[in-house]
Amino acid sequence: MLVKGFFAAYLILWIYLAFEPLDRFDWVLDNLLVFLLGPPFLYSARRFRFSDLSYILVIVYLMLCAIGAHWSYSFVPAGDWLKESFGLGRNHYDRIVHFSFGLLLAYPLKEWLERVAKVASPWPYFFSPLLLVAVSAIFECIEAIVVEMVNPDLGIIFLGAQGDIWDAQKDIIVALYGGALAMAAAHLAEVKPRRQNPDI
Repeated sequence: MLVKGFFAAYLILWIYLAFEPLDRFDWVLDNLLVFLLGPPFLYSARRFRFSDLSYILVIVYLMLCAIGAHWSYSFVPAGDWLKESFGLGRNHYDRIVHFSFGLLLAYPLKEWLERVAKVASPWPYFFSPLLLVAVSAIFECIEAIVVEMVNPDLGIIFLGAQGDIWDAQKDIIVALYGGALAMAAAHLAEVKPRRQNPDI
């Protein structure tokens, strides 16, 4: 029931933010993964169901992406507020989303590695953030290729580098930080009950 509530909230948010985005073409590009991967992900639930926690983590990440797509990431008001409040040199909302890519998706991936790929512990704790880093790097490459093929003039907005020549590398690094933090938290949460119940 809780997962359905989160999913309903995401759909409402997505539909609301689909109206009058900052740049419609950029919005379409930012939502390509939702259009391509959303239906297969929902269909796969018939064969493999993640835990409620994993579904909620994925939905929260998608909410962050929906907000970013509406304002082309570089112009999200929350990012502007952080920039002004802490004297930052850029709007860091896109970097928050990249960090969240690791933080919020590492646990669902770990769950998939354990239950479907049958990867023995403790390797899912290591493979999950590393796989997300690989996906993040591939995504950065795809972004650049898509922009060059579709609309090079849109590149400065879609890529969201904001003048930082190391933007792609930093995005990948923060995804690694997020994934590592998530796996550290998951490990602590799973080890603690075992210490309290040594017979388990």
